Amino acid sequence: MSRIQIPNALSEWNDAGSGYLPGLLGIEFTLVNDDEIRARMAVRKALLAWNGFLHGGSVVTLADTACGYGTVNSLPVDATGFTTLELKSNFLGTARDGVVQCVARPVHKGRTTQVWDADINLEGGNKTIARFRCTQLILRS
Repeated sequence: MSRIQIPNALSEWNDAGSGYLPGLLGIEFTLVNDDEIRARMAVRKALLAWNGFLHGGSVVTLADTACGYGTVNSLPVDATGFTTLELKSNFLGTARDGVVQCVARPVHKGRTTQVWDADINLEGGNKTIARFRCTQLILRS
C-alpha cells in the first residue's frame, strides 16, 4: 500500500472531500496546519433532523472530518494512512440555521495512535454545539 497523498494548499484540502461525504455536507476548510484544523458548514434543511434541529450525525461528520484531515496532515513519514479506533461526542446545544464551525486540535500525535479533540460552535457566537474526541490508529503497509 502506498502512502496517502497529502494536500499542500487549502484549496487542495477542500477539493479532497469533493464527491465524498464532506463535499456532500458542504464542509469547507479554512485552516489546516500541524496544530489546528478549522472547518465550517452552513446549516441547511438536508442537515437537519425531522424536528428542525441540526442532526447529530451532521455534527459528528464535521468534527470527524476535521480530526481526520488533521491526522492525515500529521502522519509519520512511514505511515500509509489511518483508521478511526474510537470517537465520542457530547452534544451541548444545537442549531436551526446559520453556520457551525469546528476547531480541531491534537492531544497526542504518536507513532501508532493520534488523539484529536474538536469543539463545534455556532459561528459568530459563543454557543457550543458539541465537544468531540477521536482516537486514530496509524497504518503501515
